[in-house]
Amino acid sequence: MITQAPSDSIYPVTFENLTFYRVQAFDNYPYLKHAIFTRKGGVSQAPFQALNLSTSVGDSPQAVEENIHIACQVIDVSSEQTVSCYLVHGAEILIVNKTNRQTMMGYVDGLITREIETCLFMRFGDCTPLIFFDPVQHAIGLAHAGWRGTMQNAAGATVKAMVDEFGCQPRNIITVLGPSIGPCCYEVGEDVMAAAAEIFVNSDSLFIRRNGNLNHAHFDMWEANRRQLAEAGIEQIIQTELCTACRTDEFFSHRAENGSTGRFGVMIGLQADRQPNE
Repeated sequence: MITQAPSDSIYPVTFENLTFYRVQAFDNYPYLKHAIFTRKGGVSQAPFQALNLSTSVGDSPQAVEENIHIACQVIDVSSEQTVSCYLVHGAEILIVNKTNRQTMMGYVDGLITREIETCLFMRFGDCTPLIFFDPVQHAIGLAHAGWRGTMQNAAGATVKAMVDEFGCQPRNIITVLGPSIGPCCYEVGEDVMAAAAEIFVNSDSLFIRRNGNLNHAHFDMWEANRRQLAEAGIEQIIQTELCTACRTDEFFSHRAENGSTGRFGVMIGLQADRQPNE
């Protein structure tokens, strides 16, 4: 059975001037460190104010480094434990282990691991964060799905990698669709509609057409990813339904802010104090 998130499935936490969201279902596992950061807090100046976590948008590298340090402190991990990648809008998934672990892992859009003291870290500005946790196999994953990654089924690819590499059962994996641009704001053209028609059954139901415009429509990327997760066997799906374009007070939005903005971060990590029999 597919479960949707109740309104309290994620909740905001404020620490000094920094605000981030936590996932209620993850709080049962003290060895699991996680946060969906907002833009609130940090030291970056406009237009990247304030907790911009990306150096690729034109912000001061020193400010970004300080922001990452602040974010890591909040969830009690060190920046040396973070593992990230260069996002390329695809669906390739990389396994992080002791032999290959680096701060930047290469050009992929998904990372999975079972390594302790390892914190997966990605940045977002409208694309969908996909957060995975299997409490049975003590495995985690983090993926980035914009419309191109969604058409390549980044969600399903991450589930498959966790099953193949770690022996996870999809029914045990808790998955979170983090804040991203919603169907209220995500207007797309014929290229996206044509791509969806090749991938999804009943693809028209993923688009909202307004004022009789046949060349443009609003794409429901949340529902598209939810369907792919369900098809991959995921039963525990938490949908945050926070639109980054609507909520630029809390999140960076490339679309709503015309490309002149920062990136918010998502982190999830395993620590050494987990209980082996949990």
